Amino acid sequence: MANLDVNPAALRGAVDLSGLVNRANAQAAAQATGATNGAGAATTGAGAPTGAAGQAASGGTAVAGQPGAAGAAGAVIELPGLVFDGTDENFTQFLDLSAQVPVIVDLWAEWCQPCKQLSPILDKLVAEFGGRFVLVKVDVDQNPQLTQAFQAQSIPTVAAVIGGRPLQLFQGAIPEPQVRQVFEQVLEAAAQSGVSGSVTVVGAAEGGADAAAAPEEPPLPPLHQEAYDAIDQGDYPAAIRAYEKAIAQNPTDKMAHAGLAQVSLLHRLNGKTLDEIRSAAAQNPDDLGAQLDVADLDLSGGHVEDAFDRLLTLFPEQDADGKNTVRARLLQLFEVVGLDDPRVAIARGRLTNLLF
Repeated sequence: MANLDVNPAALRGAVDLSGLVNRANAQAAAQATGATNGAGAATTGAGAPTGAAGQAASGGTAVAGQPGAAGAAGAVIELPGLVFDGTDENFTQFLDLSAQVPVIVDLWAEWCQPCKQLSPILDKLVAEFGGRFVLVKVDVDQNPQLTQAFQAQSIPTVAAVIGGRPLQLFQGAIPEPQVRQVFEQVLEAAAQSGVSGSVTVVGAAEGGADAAAAPEEPPLPPLHQEAYDAIDQGDYPAAIRAYEKAIAQNPTDKMAHAGLAQVSLLHRLNGKTLDEIRSAAAQNPDDLGAQLDVADLDLSGGHVEDAFDRLLTLFPEQDADGKNTVRARLLQLFEVVGLDDPRVAIARGRLTNLLF
């Protein structure tokens, strides 16, 4: 990330998200305007900006006091929080808001272990920067339009929106100092583009800026923490060993089983590019290893059903060893997604039918 160059020129080549704006008809806009009169959203994990936030997102009056001043350089905008939930339906409000203050977008999924590592860093930094940008979290499983618009090939994917234009920042869970450096570069680029407003939180719970931070979580078990630290350093084999030790000590440790499956996925994909994986699979359709790589790639990018379907389609064509390999990979990917996920239940049912 040290070589990342975030600058206004990069915005000119970005994917235009205006189609998301145009998709909202007049009735939806009227409903959104009405919603701005409702209660404010919670500080962390809130919905779309409402109340004063809705006025700001619609080009309303900034705290500076002059009508239309919200778009002015250095305007202060009142919002009910700094962290919001973004959806296919409400994201137009954040596009409008990005004309006044940069919007950081975190594309994540509930089953994604690296997402859970990155999320507390983003929550911490949005509070530390004190309203110089807002954070919008997008669940890729629930919002396919945004996932496609931001070209999220893997998660977590973090992007910025400045003046309605998206800018890819990074993918994966990177250390806090690097994330801070990226955000500083985003603010520089935003200022050069004339987007230099800031946000003040209104109606927040007592505790000031600390209210925007993620609640403190209990410490992890030692071996789990060892695995997390290894992942932060990119040492996936060490993380695998730590999770395997945790499972050896407690075979019923569900978090360790899930963590092992997730970091194993990261390790298998490490050093491989999307083009290399897809090209190898296309050129060698009978190569089981190449097809397994594509399934890993699909799942890492949020295409869960595609990954499962690929493996379940491959299964009947394999010999006994191949079937065991495919079955083992499916069981690992079930752990990655989460055993209580309905897509896992469907795929597990198909696997059972194939086995018997």
